[in-house]
Amino acid sequence: MATRRERWMRIGHSMKMNLPMTLATCVCLAVVAPGCHKKVTVNTNTDLESAASKFAIAETVPAPAPAPASADAPQAPAALPPAQEMKQAVEAYKGGQFEDAVRRLQQLRSRQAMTPQQYMAINDAITAVTTELYALAAKGDPRAVQALKQYEKMQTQRR
Repeated sequence: MATRRERWMRIGHSMKMNLPMTLATCVCLAVVAPGCHKKVTVNTNTDLESAASKFAIAETVPAPAPAPASADAPQAPAALPPAQEMKQAVEAYKGGQFEDAVRRLQQLRSRQAMTPQQYMAINDAITAVTTELYALAAKGDPRAVQALKQYEKMQTQRR
């Protein structure tokens, strides 16, 4: 049977052998790990075009018909189809009319008769637009600041 000192020497020796290996592993991880970070880039125009195309595709699926209105009720103007409204929101954004684009996207989001793909597309579009607007507002663009104020107001409004 080995004495206590012999056992301690074996343990100490094995720890001394593992120390360089442990240090080498830590150095490798420290060098490699920062390279794994992926920078997220937002291309608002591409995201909006993608969302618009999803609306155009989903437009071929018939939406549920609205309930017939009574003769006494005033007739509201017919709402645009979702694909058309999305197209107008994209055009407003590209034209620099940020408030109009935000308003249209929010109205589109509040619609009841949309497919799950359309909901995902509109949420992606709103995320892309607001990300871009926050970047522009940080640079001092007054149109972006106003559009963000409107967006936040619409978000906190009662529905």
